[in-house]
Amino acid sequence: MRHAIGSKDIFAANRAAGRVALSVAAQSGRSRRRRVYEDGPLRVRFPHGAGTQLEAVIVNTAGGIAGGDRHVIDITVGENAAVAVTTAAAEKVYRTLGPAAEIGVTLAADRGARVVWLPQETILFDRAHLARRIEVALAADASLLMAEAVVYGRAAMGETVVQGAFADRWRVRRDGRLIFAEATKIDGAVAARLAQPAAGGGANAFATVLAVPGDAMMVERVRAQGFAGEVGASAWNGIAAARLCAKDGATLRADLAAVIAAFGGVLPRLWLN
Repeated sequence: MRHAIGSKDIFAANRAAGRVALSVAAQSGRSRRRRVYEDGPLRVRFPHGAGTQLEAVIVNTAGGIAGGDRHVIDITVGENAAVAVTTAAAEKVYRTLGPAAEIGVTLAADRGARVVWLPQETILFDRAHLARRIEVALAADASLLMAEAVVYGRAAMGETVVQGAFADRWRVRRDGRLIFAEATKIDGAVAARLAQPAAGGGANAFATVLAVPGDAMMVERVRAQGFAGEVGASAWNGIAAARLCAKDGATLRADLAAVIAAFGGVLPRLWLN
């Protein structure tokens, strides 16, 4: 008996499953790629060779993410090695007619290692559904600088995310102990919710920057800046964090660049293109 191919089968067959797994090791004072695995539309490139800190660029050859797509990124940084990871472009998440798109990011840093996670913005289109999980495991003396920005529609294109869903879950552990955890969820009438004073206050672009270790000096450098959007920063228990919101992606990016610099980071070259 032949199986009738339905719309669900066709939808599943056209979904993208991408994965990048990268391990970095220190050799003779330089950080080098030790193992690279690529699958599906995801690729990783190293445009500036191997130095004290390895630079890695994640590329999505599909040009965006649609409903049902699943992307997994695993970065492991060995003892005394360092890597800075960004993306070749802002990641676009398009509308879905079915299941949510999923992104899973795992970052692990061994003793004396440093991981910098600075992807370009995630842009959500109207009726996009995205579920993202970020897991970070740090050795006791490893360090982390990470930033994630989400833009609800491109203001320059007149786009508005009227309906949609975004769920975001972060967990950061140091020496096996949970030190930072948060979950964000917005769904349904997104534009109406973001317009509420207790939610976005009319902002459509948001970002979080996290530094481990972090201290009050980082916070003071942030507070000394002038921002076009709204920025708040705090430090506690060896962690520093900043929250940003702005009316559009361009404003957010300018503010985000200033916060990253205040936290001691260097803006990826691709952000300047």
